[in-house]
Amino acid sequence: MSLELLVDRWGEPTVAVSGGLLIGLLFGATAQRSRFCLRSAVIEFSEGRLGPKVAVWLLAFGAAVALTQVLLLSGVADLSEARQLAPRASLSGAVLGGLLVGSGMILTRGCPSRLLVLSANGNLRALLSGLVFAVVAQASLRGALAPARETLAGLWVVEGAEHTHLLEFLGFDPRSGPATGLLALLVASAVGLRHRIGPWAWIGGAGVGGAVAAAWWFTADLAATSFDPVTVKSISFSGPSADMLMLFLAPATQTIDFDVGLVPGVFLGSFLAALWARELKLEGFKDGRSMRRYIAGAAMMGFGGMLAGGCAVGAGVSGGAVFATAAWLALFCMWLGAGLTHWLVDREALAHPGFAYAVR
Repeated sequence: MSLELLVDRWGEPTVAVSGGLLIGLLFGATAQRSRFCLRSAVIEFSEGRLGPKVAVWLLAFGAAVALTQVLLLSGVADLSEARQLAPRASLSGAVLGGLLVGSGMILTRGCPSRLLVLSANGNLRALLSGLVFAVVAQASLRGALAPARETLAGLWVVEGAEHTHLLEFLGFDPRSGPATGLLALLVASAVGLRHRIGPWAWIGGAGVGGAVAAAWWFTADLAATSFDPVTVKSISFSGPSADMLMLFLAPATQTIDFDVGLVPGVFLGSFLAALWARELKLEGFKDGRSMRRYIAGAAMMGFGGMLAGGCAVGAGVSGGAVFATAAWLALFCMWLGAGLTHWLVDREALAHPGFAYAVR
């Protein structure tokens, strides 16, 4: 049944929320089973290793890029109205926000998507960090921190598709988009085979990337079907987390759309996957010092995610899949910020033989 028929029968808000819920379920379940996490991948890479965490992240990124670009080039999805491809982009926001998100996810031991996934598994550290992240994201979007965000975002702005679309900026043929995704998949496959990653790592990594592409297709098709304006978007957790917070605090002010289904869908998908694998477990803070570290990191990601135009998934994977220049710059700065923070914050522990950095 086409989306047009579903909209005619059930109404646009119901279809939008249902689509967000189903895609969120896919993302949450596959991210939980594959241990998809940018932070873990950065730590492996910064320590000079191409290991299973890098393989899973590259699988997700490569699948998202390849599938999204195929949808775009085949004409199945019109992504020209995507926020990431707007003719005006903040590169200062991408740099500063990316560094903050990268640094913050080391302190909280997970990016925003990972915090949501772990929260559903009973991790109270991730739950508190996720709440702090959402509060600061909302304050950065429309609250007390909005002026600071706007000032920093305005420091370096570029305009025109020739600057905001990376392939155009570099002078590459649009058909090189899917090839980039396939290259990432080839590298991921080589690393995964070398380290003999399990079936769920392969399935989960590809599933995460597939969910990102599915979100692009769904919102683009819904926008083409609807009489009312619909934002073409994919999976992200900065804006949606802030909106979910306000949905509970001031329901009358919030629009019922794709994001309203996405965040609960990811939580539920992760919960069901953990329940099936018998991995539900209550975990808390070990001491006050670690709690301060998590709160500081979550606040950095809340402000940085809004400044960069998205979190590690929203800017890094979803934005990267449509080759938005600011998104690729933000992703690079997330890797850089995370690598530097890992070295600075944990170098004392890293100096001890046998140290194993917790990945959960």
